[in-house]
Amino acid sequence: MSSTPFSRSLPVPELARTSPHSSIVPIRYPRAPKLAPSRPTSESRGLSGSGKLSTTLLGRPSLAPNIGSDPLGVGKSELYGARRTEAKFGGARPRAVASEERAVEREGNGKVGGREGEDRYDAIVIGSGIGGLVAATQLAVKGAKVLVLEKYVIPGGSSGFYERDGYTFDVGSSVMFGFSDKGNLNLITQALAAVGCKMEVIPDPTTVHFHLPNDLSVLVHREYRDFIREMTSRFPHEKEGILKFYGICWKIFNALNSLELKSLEEPIYLFGQFFQKPIECLTLAYYLPQNAGAIARKYIKDPELLSFIDAECFIVSTVNALQTPMINASMVLCDRHFGGINYPVGGVGGIAKSLANGLVEQGSDIQYRANVTNIILENGKAVGVRLSDGRQFFAKTIISNATRWDTFGKLLKRENLPKEERDFQTRYVKAPSFLSIHMGVKAEVLPQDTDCHHFVLEDKWSRLEEPYGSIFLSIPTILDPSLAPEGHHILHIFTTSSIEDWQGLPQKEYKEKKQLVADEIIRRLEKKLFPGLESSIAFMEVGTPKTHRRYLARDEGTYGPMPRNIPKGLLGMPFNTTGIDSLYCVGDSCFPGQGVIAVAFSGVMCAHRVAADIGLEKKSPILDNALLGVLGWLRSLA
Repeated sequence: MSSTPFSRSLPVPELARTSPHSSIVPIRYPRAPKLAPSRPTSESRGLSGSGKLSTTLLGRPSLAPNIGSDPLGVGKSELYGARRTEAKFGGARPRAVASEERAVEREGNGKVGGREGEDRYDAIVIGSGIGGLVAATQLAVKGAKVLVLEKYVIPGGSSGFYERDGYTFDVGSSVMFGFSDKGNLNLITQALAAVGCKMEVIPDPTTVHFHLPNDLSVLVHREYRDFIREMTSRFPHEKEGILKFYGICWKIFNALNSLELKSLEEPIYLFGQFFQKPIECLTLAYYLPQNAGAIARKYIKDPELLSFIDAECFIVSTVNALQTPMINASMVLCDRHFGGINYPVGGVGGIAKSLANGLVEQGSDIQYRANVTNIILENGKAVGVRLSDGRQFFAKTIISNATRWDTFGKLLKRENLPKEERDFQTRYVKAPSFLSIHMGVKAEVLPQDTDCHHFVLEDKWSRLEEPYGSIFLSIPTILDPSLAPEGHHILHIFTTSSIEDWQGLPQKEYKEKKQLVADEIIRRLEKKLFPGLESSIAFMEVGTPKTHRRYLARDEGTYGPMPRNIPKGLLGMPFNTTGIDSLYCVGDSCFPGQGVIAVAFSGVMCAHRVAADIGLEKKSPILDNALLGVLGWLRSLA
């Protein structure tokens, strides 16, 4: 291993040292209790007693909040699902609910109306996605009094979960970065350790298995040497270029991984890191405005290999390599080998549950069914929030875990858009949403050696970024069989889709289109990977961009920003501060962008900047103004 680029010892941050140095860590929270089952969805595909696939229209679902009526929200379902009638499984099993900890049981008790007598928090966080929870818990550990307001009934957002008929489904991605026990980029491990939480994880021996045009099959091994061996065996004429491109990725990753990660908007920290690690800081500054595709083309000429690197970056950013910032690409393309992909036992939803419980144990609060509709401004400063039921809460600072489009188009009046946000929306557009399919299938349909994650693009490279062109598939039960009933597996399928494809359809046509598109995706997977897949389906639910928008409160169902043109790396991405005093943003529409490790990084940075502004960290107003001016100027260059 001495020849690998990550073999040198890297310092572990103080926070990370509280976690055990092993890949298996004991879980500290008990499994959630379950609510009584809600009424079934209005769109159901099922297996009849004879085992034949049948279609059944059930009664109109209850509008009362419940979990399990669909994978992404509560109330009236927009999904269709296959219901098993096999006797040994009985009827529908209870839905997922929040943890029994008071963090999850507590509902809003804020006062309606004026501010007199109301508690004043140091920070209010709108939304409990991973970015928002990391920011909240990091602040709470520093001594801040934090209130998290979540419109749903459990935490996590797109990193949440739901349970149906004995299956525990991850709402979003099952590919977990930042969950290792070493380095400085294990941000999920660090965030949990900060509030005294530990989770058991299962190492994944591979990251993803690519199934690409011209029968190109590439398995991304956990071990870097094995991955490079596979790449150079398939592209022997490009061996030197492969080593140079991925070598630069490691150069960037090692520089980032050597630094203590805090806010890049806080000058005392930034200058301190520069004096301690000048070469690493200069390395990151050099590559900040560069993109992965441009660097790859300096060393690689084979068009198929360049297309493969496009596919690698597409998983990171939903755009090709020419539009993917090199720092973002390096974080993912190297951490999958350095820390590896590690899946939390019990499902991804346990991360948010643990963080929420830890937040409350630190003396802060989280409230559910708390739908924030407005950010309250006084004299141009964010001072509080108003909920849909009329309640108001006030704090020294407001942190929005909503997208920037939702923050500055719904929570605030769009006509009062600050210049920084107008510039951002000029440079970036909303990334596409997804059509998601959650399935339970009979285990015998999968070969014994099936990998956990797959990326499928069968025919033409040009279809990579087209709606429904490429398919990402996760089978988390390969790692954790407890997520499904015995003898069954979970298939979680994503493909990009635009909300425009689903607007204006009558309900009947909407349901029919969902079934038509889902059937075509299944047919493709059946042909490429799993013969007999269609007949093995025991349960299925489908969500469209409208579902993601409705239940995850994401404008048009978007999962972050996408550059309008070829960007200058990360130069144009906004950080956590905004053009409105005391208002901050966190999540995938902030630096450094999309993905679990990126939004966790955003949360750490935001907590540090807010802590400095409310007096919990050192602060220099003069240096602050100078640095923010420089950062604003740099963004203008993008």
